Amino acid sequence: MNLNWDKLRIFHAVAEAGSFTHAGETLNLSQSAISRQIASLEEQLNVALFHRHARGLLLTEQGELLLKATKDVYEKLALLEGRISDTKSMPEGPLKITVPGFVGASWLAPRIERFRKRYPKMRLTAVLDNRILNLSMREADCALRLYEPNQPELIKRKLATVKFHLCSSKAYLDENGRPKSATDLKKHTLVGYPPGTVLPHEQADWLFQVAGVEKDSPNCILINSMHAILNTVECGCGIACLPDFMIQDNPKLEIILSQYPALEIPIFFVYPVERRNSTRIQVFRDFMIEELSQNSI
Repeated sequence: MNLNWDKLRIFHAVAEAGSFTHAGETLNLSQSAISRQIASLEEQLNVALFHRHARGLLLTEQGELLLKATKDVYEKLALLEGRISDTKSMPEGPLKITVPGFVGASWLAPRIERFRKRYPKMRLTAVLDNRILNLSMREADCALRLYEPNQPELIKRKLATVKFHLCSSKAYLDENGRPKSATDLKKHTLVGYPPGTVLPHEQADWLFQVAGVEKDSPNCILINSMHAILNTVECGCGIACLPDFMIQDNPKLEIILSQYPALEIPIFFVYPVERRNSTRIQVFRDFMIEELSQNSI
């Protein structure tokens, strides 16, 4: 039996999207065209691939098997594409890196221009996202991660340690008093991430743990962006746990409860072992090492 690759591509998109409509938006095809292709594939295989219901599509057992197979094919094609591209000796072409949001916005972004001038033929895409993208599936070429990965298919290198301190604006502390102990934090407004949010690192709730305060407390402000947390604290709205590179040289902010050791979070540069010969990944890794040797994070 010869399966048409175009039909398999459409099936994969529908299975991932969960509906003909959303798949159509991804593939730039009409819902009816996608529906006809899926029906044709089901007829060819003589099985139903989806259960149709009012809320969308649900894969049948046979559909699950086919989705696993198409995912395997996509992964192999992505790796092959990467290897072919990696054979170029000169650092040129696209490089996609995924970075935790606050690291990308506050630390990496100001350094992109230096990298671009050094490697003008490279096209850098930085995805600022706290989610862990799948490097093996080429959702990105490499990553900066705030934890040590343990997958054997990934190469990792520790670049630095990001230090966090509790801090607030001087104006807020002048008005509300400076906490002398963790117990005092219960009297203050605390700013952090909402529950259920994808956190930038595993100890992002450290402030609430130190204070012994639940996030549903009325004296909490919850925001799913470190940059927005910084802006909120700068404006005198409360206390937060922020990385030192955001606090340093900021005349509005003051570190509090310095008797507590800084929260230390490692930052790793990560990429698939299949990409170990990629010139583009190597030069970006070396650029990160150079920047971190000259500027703390």
